[in-house]
Parts: sequence; structure tokens; C-alpha cells
Amino acid sequence: MGSKFMHCLHHIVAIAALLPSMALAQETLQPQKVADGVYAFIGEAGEISAANRGFVGNSGFIVCPSGVVVIDTGTSYRHGRRMLDAIARVTDKPVELVIVTHAVQEFLFGNAAFEERGIPILAHRETTKLMKVRCEHCLENLRPVLGKELEGTRLVLPKRGIDATTTIEGGGRRLELIYLGWASTPGDLAVLDLKSGVLFAGGMVSIGRIPDIRDSDFEGWQRALLRLDEFKPARVVPGHGPVSGREAITQTSAYLDALDRVIKSLYAESSSLMESVEKAILPDYRDWSMYATTHRQNALHRYLQLELQDLGGDPRSTALPQR
Repeated sequence: MGSKFMHCLHHIVAIAALLPSMALAQETLQPQKVADGVYAFIGEAGEISAANRGFVGNSGFIVCPSGVVVIDTGTSYRHGRRMLDAIARVTDKPVELVIVTHAVQEFLFGNAAFEERGIPILAHRETTKLMKVRCEHCLENLRPVLGKELEGTRLVLPKRGIDATTTIEGGGRRLELIYLGWASTPGDLAVLDLKSGVLFAGGMVSIGRIPDIRDSDFEGWQRALLRLDEFKPARVVPGHGPVSGREAITQTSAYLDALDRVIKSLYAESSSLMESVEKAILPDYRDWSMYATTHRQNALHRYLQLELQDLGGDPRSTALPQR
């Protein structure tokens, strides 16, 4: 009895000793080196939850000769602070610019952590418009899910805007901010580091996780992916999923094409909306995260887009920012 008790006690002591380091690990972001001076933070594949603290979208940073450029900022102020801490462990160079690639909650609510340090935030002007219209509501919806993780989180709009593809000297390193028109959202940007060939694809590319089409210009997104592939990036950091090669672009495109084919076929057969949602099965994508939920929503949205188009309406109308 005594030896068993001591054995259990040793286990308890060992676990207790590990707890501080486990807590520290949860508080620490580990950047993945993608190329020389280029790093990514890779989020989990599922949906936002208390367990993952909202860390489901990818972000990253590029260390330039004079400073650091950050791409996307995560789901909360605290996440933004963790990003800054992680960057400081890699380099002592200051963060000089943040680029927000698109208006989706897991990519932009860390902005406040950067703004409080006086770091400018840039996005496409359409992204800023959509953030202004929607993101306060998104933040309220996140509060019951993330609770204390959202302490200090507030909507911070980018103060710098662009309207077209632009090459910038980000801290002394040339970065191409690529705008290919309305794709997954009205203001999608991709960021190409011209030195390494690494592409941060933002909302346009998702691998291993079903992309969400609700804010898309569907045909515009398909065209944008074809053009994005023409840049022939060496590596791709998707908005969701692991760092990959160019296949991340083609796999996203393949999902959209498959969704389009099955819904157009059902629509042409005069299947009802709900019949189409039930029948729009894509076995090749069953293993992708969010298939059970987002794929069904995509089937519904694509059907409604086709219906609006037939009625002479704008199929993107549900995503149009208020002017």
C-alpha cells in the first residue's frame, strides 16, 4: 500500500512540475520557418472554440532589413500580443507594418495589439469597408465562445488602404500585394515575398479545410486562383491549412469547381434548395475539416447565387458592404 501511494505521489509531483511549462506552452506561439526571414503561425483546422482560443487562421511575418512586416493578426488582442512576443524571440527588429488580407474574424481582431504600439495597419479598401459594417457584430458573437480570451479585444480598422496590386518596400524587402478582384471576399489580398517566393494567400486559399463561399464572387474567385497560380510561388501559406506548394492553390480551385459542378447539375434538374444541399455530396472532400457544416452551407449559398443570377440579381449581394 505504502509503495503504491509513494508511486502515485511521485506522479502527482511530476505532473505538478509540468503544469507551469504546459501553461507557458499554451501562452506561447511557435512560428514555423518557411524560408529565410519568412515565418508562419499555423492555426488549428477546426472551428473557433474555447479550447483553441480562436487560433484557427494562419498568419505570419517577414523579417526585412530594417523591420518586420506582419500578415494578419489572429482572433483576439491577446493573440496579437502573443504574436508580438513570438516575433521578438526571432528578431529584435521592430514591426513596421501589418497587412490584413481579408475581412474574416480569425485574421483581424489582433489588430489592437499592434495599434497600441503605433504600428500602421494596411488592407484593401473593400476589406476596411466590410470590417466596418460587420466586424462589431462578429465580435459580439465571439464573446460567448471565447470569454476571457477576448479581454482587450476591439475592432481596429486599417488606416492605410490600397485599391490595386502594389509593390511595397516592406522594411527594405520588396513585397507584392496582389489584388485579383473580388474573390473569397471583396478585398482579398495575397502577399508575395519576391526574395523567397513565399506567398501568403489569405482567404483565397484553404487546404484540408473547406473554404467558405458566403462572401465570394464565385466566378471571380475561380479566375483569381488561376491567376494566382501564374505567379508560381515557391511556397504557399494558405489562410487555413499547412504550409504547402502550389498544389494548395489548385486544390482550393478543385474544390470550388467540384462544388460548382454538382450544384449546377442539381439546379438544372430543378432540385429544390434543400434537396440540393442534401445531394451535394463530394466524397473527395469528406476528410477536410468543416465538411459537415461549411460544405452544406456552401451548397446552399451556391444554389442561392445561381437563383439570384437567374432572376437578374447580383449573386454577390449578400456580401456587398453598405455604402
